[in-house]
Amino acid sequence: MMADMSKRNRATSWGLFSNYRYLCKKSMMLCAMESAGARKKYQQKMMIANVKRKTMDNHNELLETNKLIKKTKLSNANQESQNTLNSENTRTDVSKPGLSEVNASDHCSLVTSLRDRWEVDSGFSSEASPPASGRSSPCLSSCPTTVVALDCEMVGTGPGGCCSELARCSILDYHGNVLYDKYVRPCQPVTDYRTRWSGIQRHHLHNAIPFAQAREEILSILEGKVVIGHSIYNDFEALDMIHPGHMVRDTCTARHLSRLAGFPRERCSSLKILASRLLNRRIQVGRRGHCSVEDALAALDLYKLVEGEWEQELQNKLRDDDAPLQPSFASSNHYMQDEYWPDDVTADSQ
Repeated sequence: MMADMSKRNRATSWGLFSNYRYLCKKSMMLCAMESAGARKKYQQKMMIANVKRKTMDNHNELLETNKLIKKTKLSNANQESQNTLNSENTRTDVSKPGLSEVNASDHCSLVTSLRDRWEVDSGFSSEASPPASGRSSPCLSSCPTTVVALDCEMVGTGPGGCCSELARCSILDYHGNVLYDKYVRPCQPVTDYRTRWSGIQRHHLHNAIPFAQAREEILSILEGKVVIGHSIYNDFEALDMIHPGHMVRDTCTARHLSRLAGFPRERCSSLKILASRLLNRRIQVGRRGHCSVEDALAALDLYKLVEGEWEQELQNKLRDDDAPLQPSFASSNHYMQDEYWPDDVTADSQ
C-alpha cells in the first residue's frame, strides 16, 4: 500500500513538473514574441523618424536656397543705390573709413557664395553665363556638365549609295561657338555624294581626316556632355557610338516644340519646318545642300525656346524613377523625311 502511494505521489509530481515546464516554455515563447513585436515597432518608429528628419533637412535646405536667392535679387536690385550711398558716405564721413570696405566685403562674399552654389547645382558652370532659361541641367555628375549641339552630314557608299557614312561633323557650344567642324573621309568608296542634301562635293573629301581619327576626336568632345540635335540618333549611328539617353535632347521628338508650333503631339517635324515656324529662319534652301553648322545652330536655338520646361520635366522624371531615362529611337525612322525631303514637299508642309 505504501508502495502504491509512493508511485501515485511520483506520478503526480511528474505531472506537475511537466505542467510547470510547459508553462515555462509558453511564457518564454510569449516573452520572445512580445520582444520581437516591440523590436519591430521600434524599428518602424526609427525608420519613420529618419524619413521625417530627411524631409525636414531637404525642406530646410530648400528654404536656405530660396532665402539666398531672394537676398541676392534684393542685393542686385539695390546695388546701384547702395553704390551711390556708399560713395556718398565715403566722401562725407571721413572718420569711418572702414565702413565701405566692410560693405564691399559682405557683397563680394555673397556673390561668391551664390556663384559657388550655382556651380554645384547647375550643369552649366563652365559657361561664361547661365543658360537663357535659367534652368540647370538634370545630368548631375562629379564634373561640370556642358551643353553642345551636334549635326552630321552623310554620303552614300556601297551599291547605289545605299549605305550612309559620315562625311562632315559639326559641334557647337551652348553659345553657338564652333567647337569642331571637319570633313571626314568614309571607310568605303563614295558612290553617291548626295550633294543636294549633304552639301558634300568630291573636293571636300580630298584632304579629309580618316573616320577612325575623327571618331576619337568627336567622342572626346561629347564625353560627359548634354548633346542637342535633330534626329540625332542617326548621327550617333553614323559615328558608331551610344550616348546616355538622359543626356540627349532630340528636337525631332520634343513634344514641347510640337505644341509650341501648333502641331499634333505625336508629329515628328523636320528641322527646316520647325526653324521656319518657331525661329522665322530659312535653312536648307537652294541646291548647295545642308550646312551642318547651320543645322546644329537651329537645333540649339529650338532647344533654348523650351529649355525650361524640358529640363524641369526631365528633373521630375529622374526624381520619380530614380534612374536614367532610356533613349528613344523613334527618331531613327524619320531620317529620310528630315534629310531627304524634296523642296516641293517641305514647301507644302510649311
